[in-house]
Amino acid sequence: MKQQTKPIHVFSEIGELQTVLLKRPGKEIENLTPDIMERLLFDDIPHLRVIQKEHDKFADALRDNGVEVLYLEKLSAEAIDASDTKESFVETMLNESDISSKNVYKALKEYLLSMETFEMVEKIMAGVRKNEVEVDSNHLADISDREQYPFYMDPMPNLYFTRDPGASIGNGLTINNMTFEARRRETLFLQTIMKNHPRFKNSGVELWRDRNESTHMEGGDELILNEKVLAVGISQRSEAKAIEELAIKLFEKGSSFEKVLAIKIPNVRAMMHLDTVFTMIDHNKFTIHPGILELDGSIDTYILEKSEEAGKVKITHEKDLTKVLKDALGVEEIELIQCGGGDAIAAPREQWNDGSNTLAIAPGVVVTYDRNHVSNTLLREKGIKVIEVESSELSRGRGGPRCMSMPLVRKDVL
Repeated sequence: MKQQTKPIHVFSEIGELQTVLLKRPGKEIENLTPDIMERLLFDDIPHLRVIQKEHDKFADALRDNGVEVLYLEKLSAEAIDASDTKESFVETMLNESDISSKNVYKALKEYLLSMETFEMVEKIMAGVRKNEVEVDSNHLADISDREQYPFYMDPMPNLYFTRDPGASIGNGLTINNMTFEARRRETLFLQTIMKNHPRFKNSGVELWRDRNESTHMEGGDELILNEKVLAVGISQRSEAKAIEELAIKLFEKGSSFEKVLAIKIPNVRAMMHLDTVFTMIDHNKFTIHPGILELDGSIDTYILEKSEEAGKVKITHEKDLTKVLKDALGVEEIELIQCGGGDAIAAPREQWNDGSNTLAIAPGVVVTYDRNHVSNTLLREKGIKVIEVESSELSRGRGGPRCMSMPLVRKDVL
């Protein structure tokens, strides 16, 4: 097995979790309004004080199980200070914030650069309201625009779902070009950390994809089944072409991965990522939402393998997911544990509240939302240790424990 000498080391979904990246919900949550929440990919507005308490308990549950918890906001500020890139970071963020007025751009730049770095990072994440910044302008466009929309820079309320902007794969990662504009700026924080933070800079971390790719992929669709097999969802958020590009990169750059399983799921918000409907929880056990399967239990799965021809892959189409997983993982049995027990009411209700979005912190040990009692009871009956966390507000963002965490280091599975 690989030596864990690099700051990113993830060769499975179930290896003992050692280091994880989180983002504590901040004032960006309170900058959500009914008028803009749909565009910012929210269906409801969480209560900030409660969601922070729930998130803190989630982080404590990880620490109680020996996990080192790192925070996106803290690492971002440290990376900027370590590299003296505060001004260039602000300029890049402003350039990607749809600011057309030179006067507004200048005022925002001065406003943000006047802050201490950590405060600046939190302000950018929270969003900048128009009433916070004095813009010296007599242009009609600047003056009249002030009343039309409350923000110069939109809030980033999805940041507490650290899984999606990037994904650790082996000793490298993808930094993703995200599908919806509301989330695309998020990846700049991860890029800054990997490029400039002393913990990651010049550490030999492979970059499998960067945020400037033309095709879209998100980390919730990227599952590392073992050191040789990756599963990626063809979904609302990840394109088939992006998956093929990733497979080619992994195969041609000499990674340990030999197969990529592209699993096609419904292109709907309720099932936006593969990990909202399918997660690995033990050596041969998976959670699955029955809604992704055809009536005969089949699902379109494409096996991508290295081709003898450069720049191409060999593709095999299968419909039997259980057979594909048996062959790929080299096990005799696969157990697919249905969300909500497959019940016509409990399954879609608990999937909506992320009953399938489990975070494995060791083989057979998972963190789940407490509200999904049918699924949690079933997991325990199947021999899984379930650590429940409070979730009345966390779940309003439509993401669960796996969505809220980006593993950086896992122990290898023996």
